[in-house]
Amino acid sequence: MRYQSTAAIGDIPVVCISFGPDSKSGEYRGRAVGVIAIGNVAVGIIAIGGLAAGLIAIGGMGLGVISIGGLALGLVGVGGLAVGGVTVGGMAIGVRSLGGLAIGANPQGGLVIKWP
Repeated sequence: MRYQSTAAIGDIPVVCISFGPDSKSGEYRGRAVGVIAIGNVAVGIIAIGGLAAGLIAIGGMGLGVISIGGLALGLVGVGGLAVGGVTVGGMAIGVRSLGGLAIGANPQGGLVIKWP
């Protein structure tokens, strides 16, 4: 499934949705790039997908300023494993961390490890 809005900012579409393989382009996974990107691999200001990267990233693996996912890496991270500045998760590693296993300068939760 592929969709790309006609509205764009420069060369970047406002909305881009891309899932699954595409025989025309030879892609095995949908790669979405846009201001709002939704796909197997999504890159945008708001990115939602299996692998998501952007200011706000939501996905299996989220990389962003604010990230939510199974693995969340970012300034603010929420997920099963969250790494960043302020983190919440099953295992949270960050300056302010809250989780079942919390590691950081100010950890709170089940098992806490103050580091450094």
